[in-house]
Amino acid sequence: MKGLGKSRAGRADDEDPTPRAEDGTRELRRARDDRDDREPLGRTGGGRRVPWYLSLPITLAVVFALFLGMANLGWLPGIPNPFAEKTVDRSQPVVLKSIQNMSRYNAATGNFQVIVDLANEAKFLPSAILGTRSLYVGAGTVEAYVDLGKLGPDSVKVSEDRRTVTITIPHGQLAGASLDVKNSYMYSQERGLFDRLGDLFSSSTSDDQHKVELLAVEKIDKAAKDTELPKTAENNTKAMLSGLLGSLGFTSVTIDVV
Repeated sequence: MKGLGKSRAGRADDEDPTPRAEDGTRELRRARDDRDDREPLGRTGGGRRVPWYLSLPITLAVVFALFLGMANLGWLPGIPNPFAEKTVDRSQPVVLKSIQNMSRYNAATGNFQVIVDLANEAKFLPSAILGTRSLYVGAGTVEAYVDLGKLGPDSVKVSEDRRTVTITIPHGQLAGASLDVKNSYMYSQERGLFDRLGDLFSSSTSDDQHKVELLAVEKIDKAAKDTELPKTAENNTKAMLSGLLGSLGFTSVTIDVV
């Protein structure tokens, strides 16, 4: 009897396998649905939600960056630009060191402009590796004067009727060149690779600026000597003295230059 029962059960299983397969599929679907129901909100595609202690700082950083960008572009007129710069003058008070009495008459001024092209080159290396080249536009002035302090007792002769006067004045001279910093500027400056690296540890740029300024003053001084500024100063001094003495009642004014 037991053998007969087992054979019948075996035949039943062989005759109808579909219900068991369908039951297995239903169980798999039911388990998958239960797993999806238990999955927390915010997960997509099997990924995990970003923790709040990471998402919150990132969100605040993005909002702050947008705020700064809008303020910098002027889209928030009521809020000052956080990147705006201001100039603060912390200079010390000017100290008067001395007063020098002057007796010369500045009778003419020459205005000059010079382009200084100063290059420091290495002997065996190209300028792109080691070397500097500065192109500086310098503007300056040179004054021509007559030193009236050199007039002695015999330099002025007046007639007894005080109508005729003869004055002897010295030749015109040139003062030192004065660089006009407002109209002078560094047009361009090329520096080699090693020089740029050296700038991180020294102030060679300011040294180059000082060198071209001194060279500009030297060239302006030299150029002024080849002009007629001293002669112009003598003529202007003569005209000034003639007008001054004429207003004092002198009818004959003679001015000699020695």
